[in-house]
Amino acid sequence: MRELARQYAAGLPALDTHSLMEGELLQSGGVRLEFMPMGERDGAYDPENRVILINSQARPERQRFTLAHEISHALLLSDDDLLSDLHDGYEGERLENMIETLCNVGASAILIPDALMVELLERFGATGRGIAELVRRADVSGSAALYALAEAATGQVLLAVCAPVGRGEGRVLSVRASAATAGVKYSLRPGTPIPDEHPVQIASETGLEISGKSYVPFRSGRKLPAIVNVYPDGNGRRVFASFDLEPDKPGPDKPGPDKPGPDKPETAAGDSASSPDSVQM
Repeated sequence: MRELARQYAAGLPALDTHSLMEGELLQSGGVRLEFMPMGERDGAYDPENRVILINSQARPERQRFTLAHEISHALLLSDDDLLSDLHDGYEGERLENMIETLCNVGASAILIPDALMVELLERFGATGRGIAELVRRADVSGSAALYALAEAATGQVLLAVCAPVGRGEGRVLSVRASAATAGVKYSLRPGTPIPDEHPVQIASETGLEISGKSYVPFRSGRKLPAIVNVYPDGNGRRVFASFDLEPDKPGPDKPGPDKPGPDKPETAAGDSASSPDSVQM
């Protein structure tokens, strides 16, 4: 899927929303793009009517990722071998989930250049700060950055985008989207509330980046030890978080002799980001 998406992207004049429609597959098939209110749905691809629908009420960066995701559906449907592999290996809900996963991989490959991903992984690793920088540098949604970073990174890491839900006293910070690197058997379900004392909650309230030993706040109440890095987006709308499940393995996101940790105060970082299953993918 990734290679299909990269080949498609290579033929585009640019990566803005309308230029994404200029690929050979869509142009030769006469596929058109329409924006319309779609409620809670982000978008859809209708191959019979040759149209991609995008929610006109979504944020621009979300529309762009959704378009790349729907283009990936078109790419997948054009590859008989990949489709055959999917239907041989999966069925029912598992098939649907795998297709959506592959299309997220495709969307990320279309929108995020490999060189940029390599650079950000080298500088920040699979961290909350890394998600934030990818959002800023690639001009993608938090979800797009999340999926791309999880797919490209190594190690045992859970990543999440969290945002407040509700108003007034009923306002709760919860998981909006999450992803994990290959091999991680855990997940954070969307809607999982963040405890008041957790670093993710504190970073959301203070607007400060936080790194150190903490835990993964599962909905069940289980607390899995992890090294946490949380980076707020600067406007109180969302926070980006990473949960490293290998605290003893060295890495760019781990506390060490020259890095902040639970016993060292966080110092100012360098460049800021907007201020605060077997199918081949």
